[in-house]
Amino acid sequence: MTETLLRFEDILEQVSAYNPDCDEDLLRRAYVYSARAHRGQVRVSGEPYLVHPLEVAHILAEMHLDEVAIATGLLHDLLEDTWVSEDELEAQFGEHITGLVKALTKITTMEQSYAAREAAQAENVRRMLLASIADVRVILVKLADRLHNMRTLGFLPEDRRRRIAAETMEIYAPIAHRLGMGRIKAELEDLALAYQHPEDYGRLIEQLRQREQVAGSMIAEIRTIITRVLEENSINAEVRGRIKHLHSIWTKLRKQGIGLERVYDVVAFRLIVDTVPHCYAALGLIHQLWRPVPGRIKDYIAMPKPNAYQSLHTSVIGPEGQPFEVQIRTRDMDEIAERGIAAHWAYKEGREPSHDAERVSWLRGLVEGQQENPREFLNSLKLNLYPEEVYTFTPKGEVFAFARGATPIDFAYRVHTEVGHHCVGARINGKLVPLRTPLQNGDIIEILTSGSQVPSRDWLEIAVTARAQNKIRAWLNRGEKEQAVEAGRRLLERECRRLGISLKQLREDGRLTQLASDHGFGREEDLVAAIGFGRISLRDILAPFARTKVVAQPVPVGRARAAVPDGSVIMVRGQSDMLTYRAQCCNPLPGDQIVGYITRGRGVAVHAANCPNVRKLLFTSEREVEVEWGGITGAFAVPVHVSFEDRPGMLAALSQAANDEDANIRSCHLATNEERLGTAELVVDVNGREHLEKVLVVLRHIPGVTSVETTVSTPGRRLQLL
Repeated sequence: MTETLLRFEDILEQVSAYNPDCDEDLLRRAYVYSARAHRGQVRVSGEPYLVHPLEVAHILAEMHLDEVAIATGLLHDLLEDTWVSEDELEAQFGEHITGLVKALTKITTMEQSYAAREAAQAENVRRMLLASIADVRVILVKLADRLHNMRTLGFLPEDRRRRIAAETMEIYAPIAHRLGMGRIKAELEDLALAYQHPEDYGRLIEQLRQREQVAGSMIAEIRTIITRVLEENSINAEVRGRIKHLHSIWTKLRKQGIGLERVYDVVAFRLIVDTVPHCYAALGLIHQLWRPVPGRIKDYIAMPKPNAYQSLHTSVIGPEGQPFEVQIRTRDMDEIAERGIAAHWAYKEGREPSHDAERVSWLRGLVEGQQENPREFLNSLKLNLYPEEVYTFTPKGEVFAFARGATPIDFAYRVHTEVGHHCVGARINGKLVPLRTPLQNGDIIEILTSGSQVPSRDWLEIAVTARAQNKIRAWLNRGEKEQAVEAGRRLLERECRRLGISLKQLREDGRLTQLASDHGFGREEDLVAAIGFGRISLRDILAPFARTKVVAQPVPVGRARAAVPDGSVIMVRGQSDMLTYRAQCCNPLPGDQIVGYITRGRGVAVHAANCPNVRKLLFTSEREVEVEWGGITGAFAVPVHVSFEDRPGMLAALSQAANDEDANIRSCHLATNEERLGTAELVVDVNGREHLEKVLVVLRHIPGVTSVETTVSTPGRRLQLL
């Protein structure tokens, strides 16, 4: 059993060591209040729940944060998991701490649909990032909370472990990286790897254990050599040797498709020196000792990373021909590299903790703009959290860093929004280039503008950064909304005349405003725009006010059945007369998570939620509608490609295998070549994903079949061939 009182005193002692003037009374009150509120609660592990906020506070103390952040860590779960209300918390700890705790409180939803979970996740992250712009302690407490949850993730069911680990890798580890918090990033990645790829993790652990003794001897030998040479040249240094963290090694294995026995630079050394000149002197000495690997020398001191990381990196060929990496930095640089933004915290009486605005300025770019669609927001967030790798220059020498693949459009919007809106071209290193040209390290970019130029929808596929995409989308949405309002107004007037309704009377009575509110819109104009976009059925809206009797079809409330060509039923929320069809790019099946997209003149196209085309379609997010599989199923036509060795009876074998699984072959085109190899293009009727998987298995087991592929999407992955 954990001694919670002792652990709190340890935390208090730890905080007092780096912040002697800390508000001890605040920390003690927060601890006692949290203990009382969580009394009787236990975690899935069986431990008292109070262990969790104490562990979070301990991690924050390791970051050397102030008492406000640590008190927030002790209180962060109260609003979500206990009887404590916002008013009660504010009465005890004031508006500031209550605001931080509120920003860390998750949005709960009773709906279990994919769309509801996705919307809740998006809103949780958005609210957290918005609060972090005003006070970065929100994100620091959240990282501490996530780190302890990851350390104890093994007690949860497997599906939750995988989901939380995936979210950690997609959102929280990259945030830690962008804040320069290398130590927390590395631990989050290693913990996530254990649950996302348990077999790879276990195998890697065992292989490293077997190499540990050899690596240990090598580290000791090289450390001794480096220390001796630096001392001989009057450079005071701390030399550390280590094996790279697991996720870093695993990533290299995956990218290069090799085994651990072929990865020689699993060892890295870090030299901590006193001054910047000593960094460069030490680099020269290392290169005199061992031959450097071409192309692996990086100077992040002269050109720091966007997260303020500074260091010299080089890779050299060691004493026995094995490469290893060397990082050289000052003590201040090392502190910033390990603790990131937390290393910038200042404690001065009467002042709020300060932080480097540049280090978190990217947060504003992630959440600015009109990203109302949850999937669109999360996709943009995940894309823009990954490390920036391309460094470019303005003609005046100012440095801008971008994600690899960024284009002059991204550069233009980085300079200024108006420069982006009016961009007509770009010169890279003095040469005119197309706007979709990827930027490269060291490029000097000059943006050409014209007052008559305006953004086009094509730019959304060219831009990479969240800032550029959000600015383009906001400009387009303003123009499209104006058109939608005009179209919606004409449709509303026409439908009112047809039903014998006085539109003027509806406005004067306030019933149109009430209708907007009932459908989740703040203003009448927003309701009219939704009508113009085709998101809302006029018949459903105006039926209660019609003078003539409106005959409605017997459909579920708020939903409508819409038949797709193959006879299945898909439920479309909020629509009563919309035709739906399965998109051929991904061919979703019952059991898949799906999303609907209103097309022009063809009804609602239903895509698998993981279809790559969904991201492009949702550049116009106002056309998205929620869809779900109904209770009635039918035959779903699925294309299947079979490759086989040409042998007698293959066609009969394919037919028999499908028949054994009650799958009808709707069509078949079979061909062979002179090399006695053949292909069969089948269209097979199945009743859902499980049925399809069974059919594919029996087809693969036919003697002579070499591969079976289909273009149906795979849950949890990008669209691919099965």
